[in-house]
Amino acid sequence: MLYFQKHTAEKVIETVKKITPALQPKMALVIGSAPDAVLAKDWNLSSFAYRITINNSWQITPDWDFLVYPEDLLPERLPTAPLKAHQKLIDAAEFVPAQNKLGGFVYAGGTMAFTTAYWTLSALKPDLIAFLGCDMVYAATSGESNHFYGHGTSDPLRADITLQSLEAKSLRFLAMANSLNCAVVNLSKLPHSRLVFPRAELEEMSKPEVCKVLLDRQKNKLNMSRIESALSAEKDLGYMVASGRYWEHLEGLDESKLRQIDDLWLQTLQPT
Repeated sequence: MLYFQKHTAEKVIETVKKITPALQPKMALVIGSAPDAVLAKDWNLSSFAYRITINNSWQITPDWDFLVYPEDLLPERLPTAPLKAHQKLIDAAEFVPAQNKLGGFVYAGGTMAFTTAYWTLSALKPDLIAFLGCDMVYAATSGESNHFYGHGTSDPLRADITLQSLEAKSLRFLAMANSLNCAVVNLSKLPHSRLVFPRAELEEMSKPEVCKVLLDRQKNKLNMSRIESALSAEKDLGYMVASGRYWEHLEGLDESKLRQIDDLWLQTLQPT
């Protein structure tokens, strides 16, 4: 009787394995507004479970799933209804709570590339987030476009207490993603980027085990004790503006102390 029960259980497990599809890693692509974001127009995006656009970049590909946009985006720049069944607009009512769960705008950085990154990480919980057109490097040559649609505001470069070091903010996001077992890569072809994420090629995204390989590589590049020090400094300082509107509370924020925390984040990469 015991043999029969064991034999039956083994058969059930074997059958379940056969009929249950293997869980595929969920990958997300975040598309910004830099000139090279238009590469996505000709890409096969089928490897990505989620295609997230920022502000105007929904215009690049009809295959977008989410559009994350700020309160000050002009209504005429939003896609017209009806949207496709899989498409959704994400505004402050959704991205503010998501970013607050992972530290808030003051520590994470008040610009849409980081806001979208944190919303993607918190809301979608992917195994990998790839970025395109989010390098925050703007053309200096007269007459050159600094966005895929022409000239626009270089928002991440504005004088802002939360954006003193874009590199530090990108390292912070990398650490947060790593803590949730999410790999992060930059698919940009540009020679320079303010994002410190590892570079990768689109072709790599379709390889088996890509998420595990990139996550293992990522974990080896991060200094966990220094990450803990940076997070501890944030906790001790205690800055949190739940509304996300930190610019309305600047009198309570110390620029030099935030710069010191940025310096801690800049030390979290292992020396190569």
